[in-house]
Formats: sequence, structure tokens, C-alpha cells
Amino acid sequence: MTVAGSPVAESPVMVMMSGGVDSSVAAALLVEQGYPVTGVTLKLWGGESDSGCCSVSDVEDARRVAAQLGIDHYVFNFSDDFDTRVVAPYVEAYANGRTPNPCVECNRTVKFGRVLGRADQLGFELVATGHHARIVRDAHGGCALHRGADPHKDQSYVLAMLGPTELERTLLPVGELTKAEVREHAARLGLRTAAKPESMDVCFITKGGRRAFLDARTPARPGPVVDAEGAVVGSHAGVAGFTVGQRRGVGVATGERTYVVDVDAPTATVTLGRRADLLRPTVALEQLTFTGAPVADGAPLLAQVRAHGEASPTALRGFELHWAAPQPRVAPGQLIALYDPADGRVVGSAVVAA
Repeated sequence: MTVAGSPVAESPVMVMMSGGVDSSVAAALLVEQGYPVTGVTLKLWGGESDSGCCSVSDVEDARRVAAQLGIDHYVFNFSDDFDTRVVAPYVEAYANGRTPNPCVECNRTVKFGRVLGRADQLGFELVATGHHARIVRDAHGGCALHRGADPHKDQSYVLAMLGPTELERTLLPVGELTKAEVREHAARLGLRTAAKPESMDVCFITKGGRRAFLDARTPARPGPVVDAEGAVVGSHAGVAGFTVGQRRGVGVATGERTYVVDVDAPTATVTLGRRADLLRPTVALEQLTFTGAPVADGAPLLAQVRAHGEASPTALRGFELHWAAPQPRVAPGQLIALYDPADGRVVGSAVVAA
């Protein structure tokens, strides 16, 4: 397998090896293609974890795979950066009634922030990961981010905030493969990660759940639970545990299916309503970025509001999305990935404004 339109194989590549099968195969494919490959594993979360990643065993798995492939392997300790740039903003966002994307922020600030900086220091022109997404390069060196070949494992959403500078230096070797094909490659090569289970998305949230994690790090801010008309229907023990669109775990029985339609952090008020109360014709945006040239105002797009959600037709007008048909309200702080409906290309991303 070759990476279509990829940089020349003489370019040294730093491969981020998490200890999972995808990054293991990414490294193996690049070795087969003749790239000078070095594996690195990031030490990020040092606290309690049961998600199946960021553990001592993951580092050992990555090290053993690197040894099988005959490449050097190093560990970068970026735990302080992870705490400062990912975990602390996550806690602060929930305390302020927002719903963050910690995996997106980790990609933005650590994996394609600190790692690219370290690659520069060590003389690596390229970096590679095991993400299921594709970077398509044209004859003029331009790059475009596309969905991965496996629609059930596509991870283009969590890379949608990358710009041209990052994309030009990145290789995604498993993006052309399905997950089954990745495991077949790993088995063919005898890699120890061939049958390793997948990890959960958020490495620092244990099975105790988001609320337990936040309760241990933020002071409790109890307040009222109100209905769509503002009538008090109950109370809650802490506003940080709620997110717009949430249905389970609200703690108030109303006799009908209700959803969190608003979280007002200053007054610690949580508003419940029916699904119809969530519908909105537009979404206000901030932190709008593009993977290439900005799209024309009013151009038709597809917008995806969660990592594995369905994309919906919309149009971008300034810093506002206009849905073709009203959609459930998206929680402030969430990332929205924007796609070209003609070819599925990722054109950019934005964060939902409060």
C-alpha cells in the first residue's frame, strides 16, 4: 500500500504510537514504504484511568511493536501540558456551562502542537498518526482532509481543526483501510497489538463518569431545575454535571421524556424541555478555522456536531450556521466539523458560541 501523493519516502517521519493497533500499523506501513521511521509515545494523563489508554502497558506495547519493526522508540512526557491545556480547560468549561471536546483539544495543542514543535527540534519533516482519516495531496502540493475509508471508524471530525501547515506535514497511513483491514495487516506482521481492544475516547474519565470527575475538582454549585416556562420542577446538586441535549441523569421526574435545553452557569439554573424545545434554525459560532481557503459566504455545507454523528445540510453565513431544517441545539463549547457536500472534504471547523 502507498500513500497517494505523499511526500518522498526519504523524509524522516515521527510516528505517534499510542500502543494501539491503528498507530502500530501506521508505523509498519511507513516502514514498508521505505520511510525512515521513529516511534514516539506520549505520556499524557498520569491519574487514574480505566479507559485502556495512557497506561504503562500501552507504552510497553508501543515499545515492543517498535522493536518488532526495527525502529527507534522514545517516550515524551507532556503530562504538564496535558493538565494545563486539556484537563484544566475541560473542568473550567463545564463549570461555566459549556461542553468541551477534550480529544479535539488534545489533538490541537498537544499532538499537533507540542509534538510538531518537538519534531522541528529533532529534525523530523513529517509526523504520522493512526487516525482513520485521509489527506489527499494534489500535484501542486496542496492538501485536503477527507473522511477515512471506514465510515464506522472515521475520525476526520477530531482533526477538522487542523490547518494547511499541519496537514502538509502529516501522514495518515491507515485512512485508506477499514478497521478489519488494519487488524489483518497487524496479524500478517505478527504485531502484538493485532487483537488489542479499542480504548475509550476520554482517557481521564473513569467508569465513575464525568460528574464524579468534575465533582472532585470543582466546588458544588447547586441550583434549581426549571421547565421551559421557568417554573421550578426540582433541584440539582451541581451545575457542572449537565450538558445541553442530556436526557439521562437529570434527577427530576416530570412524567414525560425531557432534555436539558439550557445550562445557565451564573445562576446555576438547568432548564428542561421537550425535544421540540431543543430545535434551532441557526447556530452561533466562534473560533472558526479552515483547513484550506475559506469557503464562500452562504455556500452549502454539511455540519457534523459530534465525533460519530450524522452530518446535516447547512450554510455558513459569517459566524453563524443556518440549518436547512431546524436541528437540536448544540451545546456551547462543542466542535462542529464542516464538510463539502460535493466530495466530503473537510473544509474547516468552529466552536459553538454561548
